[in-house]
Amino acid sequence: MNRTLRIWRGDRTGGRFVEYTVEQFDGEVLLDVVHRVQATVAPDLAVRWNCKAGKCGSCSAEVDGRPRLMCMTRMRLFPPDQPVTIAPLHTFPLQKDLVTDVSFNYRAAQKVPAFAPKERPGDGHRVDQVDVGRIQEFHRCIECFLCQDVCHVIRDHEENKAAFVGPRFMVRLAELEMHPLDTADRRAAAVELLGIGYCNITKCCTEVCPASIAITDNAIIPMKERVADRFFDPLGWLFRAIGRRR
Repeated sequence: MNRTLRIWRGDRTGGRFVEYTVEQFDGEVLLDVVHRVQATVAPDLAVRWNCKAGKCGSCSAEVDGRPRLMCMTRMRLFPPDQPVTIAPLHTFPLQKDLVTDVSFNYRAAQKVPAFAPKERPGDGHRVDQVDVGRIQEFHRCIECFLCQDVCHVIRDHEENKAAFVGPRFMVRLAELEMHPLDTADRRAAAVELLGIGYCNITKCCTEVCPASIAITDNAIIPMKERVADRFFDPLGWLFRAIGRRR
């Protein structure tokens, strides 16, 4: 069966969607068909990929307007008589075709205060399973940056990138802050350095996460609650003021 893909071709100076019709076989994912386009009719097509198993996050793209991993997107999801439109991630600067410059995310990662473990006792650490389980889902993140792409705070407002690190690094913040062996207090950094107040919890990041991480409910909202307890709770402020006077 033949399938038509509308793929964005161009670079930072401009570009357009180009249609390619190639053969598609049963059971294939979108990345298979993109590779066939590259192998047969468009050898200069730039596309980033690595594992083809949903573990590296490299093949992120916007497919019919929705951020997806191309290697995890079955062709059967799309009507066979309509073209599938593939565009690069909108939030990051375009390099060429489907490849974008995601270095913003590496700069954002450097802002998150590092893990600060407790001193190891002679007989080793003892950690309750419930405390380990709370952060386990955060480790599933493959840094595909789909949540970053769909976050309207940085997608629609380039000026916000200097102040807000995006949902992926709210997950990293929560992972460290909730770690049972960590000793650092990152609540001030969450407000002043990472911009947690910019997030208005629309849950769009959670909706596109291929690892099914409950980004909003389990990472961002708990961190907002911790920040509120520290900086905006009037009783907490009063008790701290009394303590300083004493």
